[in-house]
Amino acid sequence: MKNMNAKTRLTFTRLLSLTVFSVLSMNCLATQTNHKQVEEGAKQYLITQLADNTQDTSIDVSIVKIDDRINIPDCPTGFEYNASQEALSQSYISVRVSCRNNEWYLFTSGQVTRTKEIVVTQGAISPGTVLTSSNLSLAKVDVRRLRHTAFTELEALIGARIKRRVTDGQAIQSNMLCFVCKGDRITITAEVAGMEVKTAGIAQQDGVVGDNIKVINASSQKAVIARVASPEEVVIHL
Repeated sequence: MKNMNAKTRLTFTRLLSLTVFSVLSMNCLATQTNHKQVEEGAKQYLITQLADNTQDTSIDVSIVKIDDRINIPDCPTGFEYNASQEALSQSYISVRVSCRNNEWYLFTSGQVTRTKEIVVTQGAISPGTVLTSSNLSLAKVDVRRLRHTAFTELEALIGARIKRRVTDGQAIQSNMLCFVCKGDRITITAEVAGMEVKTAGIAQQDGVVGDNIKVINASSQKAVIARVASPEEVVIHL
């Protein structure tokens, strides 16, 4: 009889342990689910908030993992997320997470990486080198590394010349190159009432396509301001 009671007590103890373990496991699983829900919700919130200001920029968001020891209650109405406009312009953004069903809230944060596909050098390039598709490529670059406006279309740089030595993978910027360089002999095209008159000229300034530069008319020796149209031509509208 005593053996039966001992066996019964042992069985009861094991069942009680299994029950407690199951309850703790379920609570732990529910807590982990809420943690993942909040982390994913914060990520999607930031992606949505930042999407309107991308300007051809890709956004990648990494949410800091919430400590497993923090209790996150269930929220039947759905968690709410909020970040200030000032914070949204930063690389590390603090997000307030709350729930209308109770007074619970916490702050989590996300690291935002903004990248833009721009034209970079493919290999080192010496001064005076004419840019071609073989020494240029497109690459995604962290916008924090860009100090000046970069080019996004490779074809737009074909024919330009590098003014100084640049290293491999360097972002191409307008101050590095010239389509028309000072001293170049170029064609001056004057557009008058739908007609074109062409004459030879000498560039007095460096310029990229779209820039207005000073040029000397080779025939009259008069200086005029003309718009750079290509590596061989500038245009005057009369």
